[in-house]
Amino acid sequence: MMKITFMFAALTGMLAVILDAYVNHNLIFILTEQALLTFQIGVQYQMYPSLALLLVVVLSRSKPGKYLRYSARAMMVGIILFSGSLYGLALTDAHWFGPATPIGGLCLIVSWGLLAYSGLKHKQACLTIGLVYRAGKPQ
Repeated sequence: MMKITFMFAALTGMLAVILDAYVNHNLIFILTEQALLTFQIGVQYQMYPSLALLLVVVLSRSKPGKYLRYSARAMMVGIILFSGSLYGLALTDAHWFGPATPIGGLCLIVSWGLLAYSGLKHKQACLTIGLVYRAGKPQ
């Protein structure tokens, strides 16, 4: 599962960079200001969880657990639904994308909550800014 998560995170992170460059070099002249803002929010909310998924993979190597897996799954679904629906709304007039946005947002919120809960369950393994802390004492 974590190999798939790693690949998903790497590919969605790469796609976020590509989409951001594309919108800022090509679509900026085509989209309305509101559509451009919607698209850029989609890119941001694709990149942040993509980076968080990499953290989940790293944490799962030291302390694997079901809540990390659940967090990764919810985050992947959230990226697809939230960012994907925002891209659809920005690029088309299809308003049926709209209902997927809050569902994707809820998945992202749940994923962060699961990640936090996983940290509480495994106090010994916290990774923060490159330093590993075990039970609150730097190693």
